[in-house]
Amino acid sequence: MPGGLGKAVIFHNPRCSTSRKTLDLLRDNGCDPEVVQYLKQPPSREELEKLIHDAGIDVRTAVRKREPLYAELNLADADDDELLDAMTEHPILIERPFVVTSKGTRLARPIDAVREIL
Repeated sequence: MPGGLGKAVIFHNPRCSTSRKTLDLLRDNGCDPEVVQYLKQPPSREELEKLIHDAGIDVRTAVRKREPLYAELNLADADDDELLDAMTEHPILIERPFVVTSKGTRLARPIDAVREIL
């Protein structure tokens, strides 16, 4: 793999165009990542906290605010612990896709953020 990328992981939702485009970007750069369909295999709260921390973003950035469940659960005023609990219980609330390589972790929003860790 270019740049000694090593093993890569994408937390993927095949129904999401951004997630599909990010997977294509990884493959176009010679990477054959482990694909974790996080709706079927959700990360634990600890794994989710690590992804968010390692990506250098705050918890609220990692939440899908346009997901109807966000409003239904009244998460607009929730603190980080409440958001993490909600994302752990309802993985549809996790923004996507997260990508992890040997060079770091990024939330691919925008997709170009992933180029920093290729």
